[in-house]
Amino acid sequence: MSNGSTPPASRRPARTPLVVTAVLAALCCAGCGAVGDAASPARPGPERPAAGGSHTPAGQQTGRGEDDGKQSDGKQDDGTRSHGDKGDRDKGDGGRRGGPLQGKVVVIDPGHNPGNGDHTAEIARQVDVGNARKECDTTGTSTNAGYAEAAFTLDVARRARALLQKEGVKVVFTQDGDRPYGPCVDERAEIGNAAHADAALSIHADGAGAGNRGFHVIRPGVVHSGGADTRKITGPSRDLADHVVGRFVAATGSAPANYIGSGKGLDTRTDLGGLNLSRVPKVFLECGNMRDAQDAAHLTDPAWRQKAAVGIAEGITGFLRR
Repeated sequence: MSNGSTPPASRRPARTPLVVTAVLAALCCAGCGAVGDAASPARPGPERPAAGGSHTPAGQQTGRGEDDGKQSDGKQDDGTRSHGDKGDRDKGDGGRRGGPLQGKVVVIDPGHNPGNGDHTAEIARQVDVGNARKECDTTGTSTNAGYAEAAFTLDVARRARALLQKEGVKVVFTQDGDRPYGPCVDERAEIGNAAHADAALSIHADGAGAGNRGFHVIRPGVVHSGGADTRKITGPSRDLADHVVGRFVAATGSAPANYIGSGKGLDTRTDLGGLNLSRVPKVFLECGNMRDAQDAAHLTDPAWRQKAAVGIAEGITGFLRR
């Protein structure tokens, strides 16, 4: 944002010549067709082949729960309890009307909840995810210095919301630091379903071992069991994942994960209730690995988090414009 000052009166050009010039220009152009700048086309992510595989390489990580399976060491920084816009998860379009994507609905799911650590019994209860039963939620992970995933996801989600609202998108949050814990993973999916979302995205950061770096997007595999049926959303979810991968790389400069997804930044899972129970296109985004020092330096940097939000918003809007 420019902070230039107003020039002194002695340096200001006379007003009359400017007016005359403007009038002459208007007369000269009368009857001529105006030529405006064409709107910049959406820049969707590149097409990528399907990438399967487990989120947890054999023998590498253990004790992973449902809400992306990460358990923190209980450390939380002072920012994890910021409630922001308390009690207002559905911010609508922020009062903006007529944006290019007006009428579109996007659900943003900030992974975990800052209060989960104080409600371990509640989040440990089992819920049905269609093909299994898993924990209601988990506390999430944190950096080695104690910056909590729940703080990270809420910050990035709020930044992405502001960008999406500028496009006229109605943004619905699953939680905005406005509830004691949760919601459970099945409720997170149902919020997207009830909103009839055009797209849904769950924001996370991974808790893999040091040396494992980069981001990846998790998309739903085919599940048709119990209350889960992803057959109609796997195709559009793959498309959403491709857009997010492409724009996240461009916005952040981050590389796809070096430990999962064969370097494509894509993974497919059938064990996450947030995906299994969704009836709208949905993906999970692991923005980086909080346990790796180099990734943690990015995740804890507000400027980088803004870039991450840009990548998320551009990935989603590219998908919506396709």
